[in-house]
Amino acid sequence: MRRSCSVVAMAVLAALAVTGRPRCSFAQQWVDGRAFGPFICRAEFPLTQCEDLLGELEQLQGELVRCLGIPPAREQIEIYLFRDKWSYQRYLKKHLPNVPYRRALYVKRRGPGQVFAYQSRQLGIDLRHECTHAMLHAVLPVVPLWLDEGLAEYFEVPAHRRAFDNPHLGNLRWNLRLGIIPKLEGLEKIADMPKMSQTEYRYSWAWVHFMLHGPREAHAELGGYLSDLRSGRPPGLLSERLQRRLGGVRGQFAAHFKGWKR
Repeated sequence: MRRSCSVVAMAVLAALAVTGRPRCSFAQQWVDGRAFGPFICRAEFPLTQCEDLLGELEQLQGELVRCLGIPPAREQIEIYLFRDKWSYQRYLKKHLPNVPYRRALYVKRRGPGQVFAYQSRQLGIDLRHECTHAMLHAVLPVVPLWLDEGLAEYFEVPAHRRAFDNPHLGNLRWNLRLGIIPKLEGLEKIADMPKMSQTEYRYSWAWVHFMLHGPREAHAELGGYLSDLRSGRPPGLLSERLQRRLGGVRGQFAAHFKGWKR
């Protein structure tokens, strides 16, 4: 049950004073706060501006549980929202100077995972994307980079757009018309974020879409793979698992998108 903003704000800001998180010299600038689902959110502006978005984030955990078969996050996830880009950059420069700059960030150190973002037209996309990372890493000890980003790309758009209206879909169909079928094996070799270009993000999203909306066997294999990751069993490569389970998986991938329509 969602409590009133004012009551939770006082509780959250009181907790901030006790715990000292985040460790910054301008903590008094947090003017509002709220606890919902696994999240504690602190903001430099009134969170009444984000009522619908916060509700989406709370529902997103249920979507991850339903679609991926993972348990809900059992550890706290902290969200810090800044009033503008300048305030956000000032915080990152002071407290996360070695983290490459991005419009929004998910950071996992000792303790709770932390999401940082600022008010912009892309705030909804940014929070859904980074909070997907946070909830995955709250229950899985490790997530391959391509899968981590593919899932975040899938869930970053509003729920009603995920299946048919993701911006990646148009460009992917052009790739397929040109005979370019992305190789999952190539994505699995990427271990460093700088090597993830927009193309790799698109291909990662596409393989996630195929496993969520394509053959039932592919969806089942994704669930089994994530279950192995969670339990600590060696999961192997998802590309090999899909090939064993489906056979001719790249052909089925191409057929999935060529026939995919509302």
